[in-house]
Amino acid sequence: MTQRVGVYPGTFDPVTNGHMDIISRARHVVDKLIVAVHSNAGKGPMFSLDERTALLRDEVTNANNGLADWVEVRPFNKLLMKFVEEVNASCILRGLRAVSDFEYEFQMAGMNARLNPEIETVFLMASERQQFISSRFVKEIAKLGGDVSSFVSPRVLAKLGDKVGHPAP
Repeated sequence: MTQRVGVYPGTFDPVTNGHMDIISRARHVVDKLIVAVHSNAGKGPMFSLDERTALLRDEVTNANNGLADWVEVRPFNKLLMKFVEEVNASCILRGLRAVSDFEYEFQMAGMNARLNPEIETVFLMASERQQFISSRFVKEIAKLGGDVSSFVSPRVLAKLGDKVGHPAP
């Protein structure tokens, strides 16, 4: 039987508990997951590509549910479909938090299907507790000195504190 490889792409600036929830739940869909960290300079990330990749690797390695056994974290800086083809994946996994995410993700799935109709896009709904978490809000709250400890791991919280100049609560 062929191993089902999926790619979960994103900027992950920073990785949140919502991202980790999607990564964890992806094991029900794929045999191997490649978390693809995109450089995405257009978004003006707070963390560099290397920092975001290292944070994600650390999160996967330190997860208590065996993620390190079937998740690989890799940076990329090219068209997503080219990356997906290079790693021989059969699907792209995307998380949806709200209806507002759907329109954008639907358009992206359509474009990706035009680029390669053999690659499926699979949407996973965010868990109820994670639906409102976004990296953008986490960064904004952290920059203003707010408590984001319920949205990110202690490791990410410490790195955020270092970046924004506010110690973690």
